[in-house]
Amino acid sequence: WIERLRSMDVEVRGLPGSGYQLVKVPDILTSRAVLGGLQQGQFGCRIHHFYQIDSTMSEAGRLAAEGAPHGTLVLAEEQTAGRGRRGHSWSSERSVGIYLTLVLRPELSPSASPILTLLAGVALAEVLHEATGLALDLRWPNDVLCGDKKCAGILVEMTAEPDRIEYVLVGIGVNVNQTRVPDELAGIATSLRLEAGRNFSRLEILLSLLKRLERYYHQLLEEGPAAIVKRFGEVSSFACGKRVTVSDGAQVLRGVTAGLTPEGVLLVRRDDGQIEKILSGHVRPERE
Repeated sequence: WIERLRSMDVEVRGLPGSGYQLVKVPDILTSRAVLGGLQQGQFGCRIHHFYQIDSTMSEAGRLAAEGAPHGTLVLAEEQTAGRGRRGHSWSSERSVGIYLTLVLRPELSPSASPILTLLAGVALAEVLHEATGLALDLRWPNDVLCGDKKCAGILVEMTAEPDRIEYVLVGIGVNVNQTRVPDELAGIATSLRLEAGRNFSRLEILLSLLKRLERYYHQLLEEGPAAIVKRFGEVSSFACGKRVTVSDGAQVLRGVTAGLTPEGVLLVRRDDGQIEKILSGHVRPERE
């Protein structure tokens, strides 16, 4: 048991003749710790915590297909096959980031589901700014940036029938206390610790995030998407007036962002003046 604890970065000191002493316990996101901090609400009503898993999205999808209730949370200390948007992988170093997927069963039409990505982005950017004091940006539709590097991302997947959503998976990854990023990501990714120069409590960030997500979720159901779209536009420099390139497969569009539709779709004004609706794609500042 002592060796198992040490393998999970628990610092244990052997004391001759008297046993062992816990010197340092890592910031592990156990189900008990999370439930104790939430106290109420549906998000996190059931928690599945893993020290290592291939992907929280894959596990949440399996649980959702088996009937997992709205608000079920899958957490991992480490992912061996973390998933990002558009088939990208997500680097998931052990016990230094937040890797989660929420199972939601919203009473929304399938056409309204894209707003959930913007909702998660707004909640995430607000919570991370409040926790760190760092200036953060939202790159439509799903990236949280510090400077021009990504520190957190969102992946939303939906299973639906033509007229109803069966369930939505909201996956979130946050680089919290990484002291370095993989060499292949060094130019495009960072962590909160690298930017702020100090460690942060993953548990405090997670609890704040779950509460903020649930607050915005109920606001969406009660008031519609207008307030969330407006807030995204306030937080994101990409929402309006930024010259960007949008790539989607072999097609590349260049222009200036011109705001969001009421549903949260990005508008881009091409150089010929035509307005294009961007339903998906890879959005980058044109200088890149």
